[in-house]
Amino acid sequence: MLSTRILTAAVLIPLVLAALFLLPPIAFGLALVAVALIAANLLFGSGTGFDRGWPGGVVIAVCGVATLFWILMATPWVIRRWPNPPAILCAITGWIVLTGAFVALVELQARSPWLALAAMATVWIADTAAYFAGRAFGRHKLAPQVSPGKTWEGVGGAMLAVALYAAALVPLARPAGFRYPVDAVSITGWIVLMLALTSVSIVGDLFESWMKRQAGVKDSGTLLPGHGGVLDRTDALLAAMPAAALAAVVFLMRR
Repeated sequence: MLSTRILTAAVLIPLVLAALFLLPPIAFGLALVAVALIAANLLFGSGTGFDRGWPGGVVIAVCGVATLFWILMATPWVIRRWPNPPAILCAITGWIVLTGAFVALVELQARSPWLALAAMATVWIADTAAYFAGRAFGRHKLAPQVSPGKTWEGVGGAMLAVALYAAALVPLARPAGFRYPVDAVSITGWIVLMLALTSVSIVGDLFESWMKRQAGVKDSGTLLPGHGGVLDRTDALLAAMPAAALAAVVFLMRR
């Protein structure tokens, strides 16, 4: 055992030193994330059920805070067009947003990759429908000082498309593990929930647009040619996924 411990240390110590002195901050941060994920897998191993997703309390706490942020903070932030806060508050906002989306997507994928895809498809369908409805019928600006291209007609198109999508998913409620009777009341509630997710996704889109406007930039980055940065393509998902994960915990049985 001693020789094994010494050999392991002989490998790990140079790796740690190399990471400390050779990696740029972003690469070092990514390395720490990888180590944290490995540690989380060991900490919440099969003995506690992490192989089936996060413990329910983790999802409720983390995704609950993120959902409350999008509803109670981001929405008035966009409506009133508040200026960017001090750096420390921006950092806290970033942690809430990114951690909430991370926990949510891990939870949804652990339950079923199809469930994660269905949740993300809600945002994609809403975004696509809003774009084409806005181009075809857009007359009334949604938030001209935040994102001039968005219209109320686009919002209406998004809501209609998502309502139809939600109705199409109803037959899959039982196979997905829905824990309540599938009746008129639950179907209505399901469609309302999907429309609420759509509303939150729109807030996420507008919030990122306002942050860019405050920063004086057109895109959040140049990583994705023709699309801008990562945030330009994930802003709506970041907002909607925590609420989707909360809904999964509440309405779906754990497999």
